[in-house]
Amino acid sequence: MKKYSFTGVTKVVFGITLHQIRAEVSFGAVIKGEIGGFVEKEENLNHDGDAWVSGDARVYGDARVYGDAWVSGNARVSGNAWVSGDARVSGDAWVSGNARVSGNAWVSGDARVYGDAWVSGDAWVSGDARVSGDAWVSGDARVYGDARVYGDARVYGDAWVSGDAWVSGDARVYGDARVSGNARVSGDASLMWISKIGSRNGTTTFFHSKLGIEVSCGCFLGTIERFTDKVEQTHGDNAHGKAYRLAIEIAKLRIDTNEEIPEVEA
Repeated sequence: MKKYSFTGVTKVVFGITLHQIRAEVSFGAVIKGEIGGFVEKEENLNHDGDAWVSGDARVYGDARVYGDAWVSGNARVSGNAWVSGDARVSGDAWVSGNARVSGNAWVSGDARVYGDAWVSGDAWVSGDARVSGDAWVSGDARVYGDARVYGDARVYGDAWVSGDAWVSGDARVYGDARVSGNARVSGDASLMWISKIGSRNGTTTFFHSKLGIEVSCGCFLGTIERFTDKVEQTHGDNAHGKAYRLAIEIAKLRIDTNEEIPEVEA
């Protein structure tokens, strides 16, 4: 039995006629008779599972929404994109191209996921973030703000990429790493982090930015020079201070500040 039908209400988007849907049976959180969003054709929204399109959301082209996935708000899913599992696409987000959003992943706000990009696991992509190319964001990773992840980059584990940060090329950001501000990470020489350090046994991340080497450590975000001063003021010559100073010296050796900062598409 089909779980939804067309109401007869249509709208034209980019020359494509979309059809408003209505639930024919109750399933998941959807009640029989509930009015949903818009699809171009039945192939866009699977009749199996609890997948649904609600609000003013639109699914068209060869895009597919299936499993228990939801597309809501003003979100769009187009091209050959797939949204599956328990994934959520909401707000003004747009998933397009050959992109895949799966698992428990969320894409929200004004975020864009396109190209051959994948967002999976419990990952979140939000704000004005962009994930494109062959990039993957997975695990419990968070990409938000105006961040860009593209190329063959991978962001996974508990890593966060935020602010105006760019992660590109073959870069890998994972573990508890935090990349923020104006960071540019395009390869292994652009990023370093160390965990179980300091009085809180936390993670400190060193990365290449427009300002040289910057450091994210707890509430601190600034240049490596400012971080060195902060360590001296806070820890002096105790064990934590010595550990931080060793990490600072390794970061200076490992992070290539002469690497050209890449350009990225909008």
